Amino acid sequence: MRAVLALVLALVASSGLAAVPGDKEAPYKAPRNAFGQPDFSGVWSNATITRLERDPRFGDRLVMTPEEARAIEGASDKRNAALRADTDQTKKVDDLPECQSGAQGAACGYNAFWTDPGTRLVRIGQEIRTSILTEPRNGRLPIKPEAAARQRADFGNARVGNFDGPERRGVGERCLVGFGGSSGPPLLPVLYNNHYQIQQTGQAVVIVTEMVHDARIVRLVGAHLPPSVKSWMGDSIGRWEGDTLVVETTNFRPDNVFRGATAGQTVIEHFTRISAQQIDYRFEVIDPAAYTVPVKGEEALNLTKDQIYEYACHEGNYAMRGILAGAREEERHGREKDGNRGAIEDESGN
Repeated sequence: MRAVLALVLALVASSGLAAVPGDKEAPYKAPRNAFGQPDFSGVWSNATITRLERDPRFGDRLVMTPEEARAIEGASDKRNAALRADTDQTKKVDDLPECQSGAQGAACGYNAFWTDPGTRLVRIGQEIRTSILTEPRNGRLPIKPEAAARQRADFGNARVGNFDGPERRGVGERCLVGFGGSSGPPLLPVLYNNHYQIQQTGQAVVIVTEMVHDARIVRLVGAHLPPSVKSWMGDSIGRWEGDTLVVETTNFRPDNVFRGATAGQTVIEHFTRISAQQIDYRFEVIDPAAYTVPVKGEEALNLTKDQIYEYACHEGNYAMRGILAGAREEERHGREKDGNRGAIEDESGN
């Protein structure tokens, strides 16, 4: 019997099918570029229907089941099909159903034709994620009460009043950086334009964001600039730790920070190419002034054959002119918006 078993094992080994018990598939090794670095060059997308914060129904569970994923993605597909259906020409604007952003009627800035938020949940390897946030364990922002109050006040001021000039409007509305944190850091998916082109040299990595056409230069040499020097996407210094690019960013402007954070935030990012088609992107936001503990998250940057075209935001930014012109017209009629410069009197003295 032993002789027969030995003969079978020998035949299997000679066929190239032999396997040693306990052997695992060798980890992926990213290809190298001309500088000997792991090659991240190409166009990547983080489009996803996974939300930043976790739905409370999942509790502390970071990974969902395939059945849960099919239900969520199926509902998203059904909604997208309805949004892309032909518009009922007999309806008035105010009677139109919701658009991709969730708004309705005249508040719909874009219909489904112009948007591309993604159709699938975040998958890191074989895991299907319930949220982009991984820490705290509940996948929710651990924002301090005073930071939340400041965030509400800032948001309210941007929406109700403050129409004196463009400087009082949001930075995305002014075409300065990508909307919703898409320019980062950290890099966050939004309603459309979720592509990033990565280019590398021996001394820098450049991340070009499709939204508003931002380009963040991550220096691989040198130190951070003095704290007095602020920039829209912060000051990014990178280093290689094995096959992982680690980026630390400081020196933020207060008007382009992570959700509820302050200009004193530090963002640490990890880029690791884990397959030919995917970069594992992890981030950590450290801001004791805003959060009770550091915030961590993880996304998939998926390789795409799509190209990035220029996003000519300023050339099409008719809304800013309309917003400010509308405010001036309200003032002319003595109906100044709340929060602008306070109450005014009309010609009758009221």
